[in-house]
Parts: sequence; C-alpha cells; structure tokens
Amino acid sequence: MEFIWVLFAVAFLGFVVASIYRRRNAAGGITLARPGDPDAADPAAYGFLRQEDLDVRLPGPDQDLVDVLDLVQRTQDHRAAAQLLAGTEKEGERRWQRVQAFAGAASLELARNPAGDPTRTPGGQWLRVWRTEQPKDAGGAAVHAEFLVQQAWRTATPGSDEFRIIMEEAKEACGRAALLAPGDPVPYITELSVARGLGYSREEFEQLWLKLLDRAPHHMGAHLAALHYWCEKWYGSRELAHSFAEAAAARAPQGSLLPALPLFAVFEHLQDLTLVANLYESEVVTKAMHGALYAASQARTDDAVLPHVRHLLIWFLVNSSRWSEAMGQLVHVDGHVGALPWTLSQDPAAEYAVYRALAVAGFEANGGSPASLLR
Repeated sequence: MEFIWVLFAVAFLGFVVASIYRRRNAAGGITLARPGDPDAADPAAYGFLRQEDLDVRLPGPDQDLVDVLDLVQRTQDHRAAAQLLAGTEKEGERRWQRVQAFAGAASLELARNPAGDPTRTPGGQWLRVWRTEQPKDAGGAAVHAEFLVQQAWRTATPGSDEFRIIMEEAKEACGRAALLAPGDPVPYITELSVARGLGYSREEFEQLWLKLLDRAPHHMGAHLAALHYWCEKWYGSRELAHSFAEAAAARAPQGSLLPALPLFAVFEHLQDLTLVANLYESEVVTKAMHGALYAASQARTDDAVLPHVRHLLIWFLVNSSRWSEAMGQLVHVDGHVGALPWTLSQDPAAEYAVYRALAVAGFEANGGSPASLLR
C-alpha cells in the first residue's frame, strides 16, 4: 500500500516551496529542541502517534477506500472499486479523492511493472479489465481519465509530443466519462488538469469552468485544481491566482472550505514573498490563515478536504509561532500525514514530526500542557 502517500501530492501537483523551519517561541526567540534532543517535549504525552506509526498514504481516514484498494491490488479484481464508487455520492468531495486514489494506484502499479515484459502481467491490469468489461460504468470511465492525466505528468516531459498525446487522450476520456455521468463534476475536475497540461486559452478554460460550476459551484477540490491554472507557472500571474482564490472565498456558503483557498494561493507563491519582512506576521499571510481557521471551524467534520486544510494550517501556524492554534489542528489530524506540505518531502512523516515537535515545545514553553489542551 506504499503507493497512496503520493496521490494527493499528484492531485495538487504544482505546489513547489522550500521547507522553512522557525524555531523561536513567541516570547523570546528561544531555539526549540528538535525531536530526539534530551530536552525535547514529548508529543506522546498528548496521545500523538510515534513517527514510525504515522500513515503517509492519506491526509485523513477513509477506511473503506483503504480496504478496497488493498482488495483490488491483492486480487486484481476491479469489482469492489466499481461498487465503492457507485455508492459514493457525486455531490461531495470524497468521490473526487477516491477516483484519484484508484487512478494513482493503477498508475504506480504500471510504473513498477511496465507493459512489454512478456514474463509479467503489466501493473494496473484491473483497470484495463474494468474498462473492457464495463465500458459504460461511470466510475471506471472517471478513473481511466484521471489515470491518463497522472500518467502524462508522471512519465512524460511537459510540452513533449508524448505528453501532448497522452493529454489529448485524457481529454477525450474526460468527455466520455462526463457523458456517462451528466451530474458528476469529477470528469470536469480531471479536465482542469488537462487544461493546465495542454495550455487551454483563457476562453477555453472559462468555458470548462462554467460547466463545472453548473454541477458543483462550491467544490473545494475543483477550486484547488483550477488554482493551478491561474498560477504564474501555468498561466497569468500571482495576482490572478489570488484574485481567483479571494473571489471564491467571498462567495462561499456557510460551512464551505472555500475561505481556506487563499491560504493555498499564498503557499503556492510563497517564494515570491520571501523578502517580505516578518512574512508570517504580514497582512496577506495572517488574513489567509484567519480565513482557513474560520473555514476549518465551520466545516462538516466529515468533509474529505478538511484534513488538507488542517495540515496546511499546521505548517503556517508553526511558522508563525502560534503554538496553541497549531496544537488545536494537530489533535484533529495526527495519525495521517498524506497531505501538503509534508508530501513535498521525501519523508513526509519526518517532516510532519518536526513541525509537531516544534508545536508541542512552543506550546509548553508558553505554559501549555496536555491537561490544558484537552480542556
């Protein structure tokens, strides 16, 4: 099951930022101890899992998905995957994440066991059988389209003929998937990645975006995917990306996670802001964090994207020396670390564990304790 930890990094492909550690507490600039130091605070006192026990596959729990992926890979029988997607509502965020997970599993299997070796069955064979035996299954069509997108980014150089050929095939697959499930936003979300890869014009992108808004106007995953298009390295400028994020946050309904979108836009362009004095206390970062904190506090506890928001908040809150608030997010997500920003590291669990230790140490240096956190 080692494949799953990269899936959401693929979903949010394009976020590139160096890991920055700040080890001063809010009061006096004291350097905090790193994990393993004799005077380091003990995260286990708060019920947090040991680093080696952290699950790097997913940002938060989805036991049904994990069980089905394990079964599919063990038996190479796609039927459990088809059944799970058929029973996953189209209106929420979870279907999008599960489609990504199945597509990523097949793509990484194929990377380990590529086609062309007559002595071995190619990886991801269950997906090919799924499409052959159930060509009109909407879930299989959506997974196949996402699989092609991930294959393009994983195996080909952007801008090359090979990359464009795979992306054109993915575009056609998105169209077929959309016809099989008229109300499902997932094929259109997948096409947002195609739009990025093929360099859709602004007019082409906006036509696609309007189709998606007709089906899921407040879908957080769709907005995260669209954010990539507006980012400078794909199209437009940092200002366009921030305008897009702020407009989405402003029109968000009660309980939506869209008010957190500006924080993802800030993270995307953090390197552009590195010369800003007191960066993590600056107005743009503080405002984005407050929006994300508000969104996290108002969202449904079972929202599939909520763990993504909490993980990114932890990173910003620790860098801002806001220890108590960071601890408040940690208690909700500890145990799963398959999310930004940790997945940008070669060792997501270790990256997360450092930030968690900093949060614990800063919290205790300012009078916090396990008992006070639990109150």
